[in-house]
Amino acid sequence: MAKAKTIKVKLVKSTASRKKDQIAVLTSLGLRKIGDITEQPANAATDGKVFKVSHLVEVIDR
Repeated sequence: MAKAKTIKVKLVKSTASRKKDQIAVLTSLGLRKIGDITEQPANAATDGKVFKVSHLVEVIDR
């Protein structure tokens, strides 16, 4: 059985003074503090979330 494709996302900027919807997206990605890294499934929904907060996160591994 093949392993599902994933991407690693890292929070690199603070959530202070950000819009509520952007904070909600970061929370849904599992990112709370600067330096947090999570592994997310590589699908269209995750791509949309990363695009919305692309100025706050860094994609480490695709």
